[in-house]
Amino acid sequence: MSDSQHNGLEAAVAAIAAAESIVAVGHVRPDGDALGASLALVLAARDAGKQAHVTYSEPFSMPDQFRFLDSSPYLPVAEVPTPFDLLIACDTADQARIGTAGVLIDSAEHVLVVDHHISDGGFGDLSYIDASASATAEMAYRIIKRLDWKITAEVAAALYAGVVTDTGRFQYSSTTPAVHEMTAELLAAGVRPEVIGRHVYEESPFAYLHVAGAVLSRAQLDESRGLVWSVLYPEDLESAGIDLEHAEGLIDLVRVAQESGVACLLKVVDGVTKGSLRSRGEVDVSAIAQTFGGGGHHNASGFTSSEPPERVIELIQQQL
Repeated sequence: MSDSQHNGLEAAVAAIAAAESIVAVGHVRPDGDALGASLALVLAARDAGKQAHVTYSEPFSMPDQFRFLDSSPYLPVAEVPTPFDLLIACDTADQARIGTAGVLIDSAEHVLVVDHHISDGGFGDLSYIDASASATAEMAYRIIKRLDWKITAEVAAALYAGVVTDTGRFQYSSTTPAVHEMTAELLAAGVRPEVIGRHVYEESPFAYLHVAGAVLSRAQLDESRGLVWSVLYPEDLESAGIDLEHAEGLIDLVRVAQESGVACLLKVVDGVTKGSLRSRGEVDVSAIAQTFGGGGHHNASGFTSSEPPERVIELIQQQL
């Protein structure tokens, strides 16, 4: 751990220890890591006797795949008691990415950012940033351990959800010995990987198969660039009668092609193009995502563009 990372951890621990009232938020459309890190910190804080809540940009409802998480600390943004001592932004260092929850910033005495992404949109007066961490949930685990708070079964499940999703089921290069040591403690605290794995990866509505079929039927290969891509359109979801949340795992189907040094899934949502990028290691897809104003990690990144899918693919091909 570098000096800056160590100082960030100590600052985060001191701020949380000093706060009596805490609100944690994640980025818009929170994934397993944003949900897991924010819920773990708040559940542990409540167990330690603090007033703590989580909230997310609206509209929000807990995705079906994460319904096993203890969401009892959740309140809609408008119902969060204000003012409060500390706002913790989890899994994003960009103020715009917390969406409607941003109205709470002025109600907080201090704002702490906890994130494993590097972003130019930083905010808050305190930050704990570690791009080498496998997940923000791993950083939340360090904070909880440093505070000597108890890791209950509910806290462990939240932390596990964050780490298992952001490491791609412990397959990404960010999976370190420290991650497995942490996971061992979570299992000892009561995590059931077979249950969480089934909820997160092995349960989808039957209609998902039709959506997956439509997306895979459009898949294209640019062999010279090692790029495989496809597009998800709103009508795919409408005809199947399912929501976008049920299609989040489609990028993992696109990337299985052995020719895919880089895989890309473009989702047309509300008139914009949302892109998910995956790399087998040779290409830094976070650098590509950053050209669209997005970001992420070397092997997994995302972005949003106002350009149509055809133009987005052209721009990605030019960079490759």
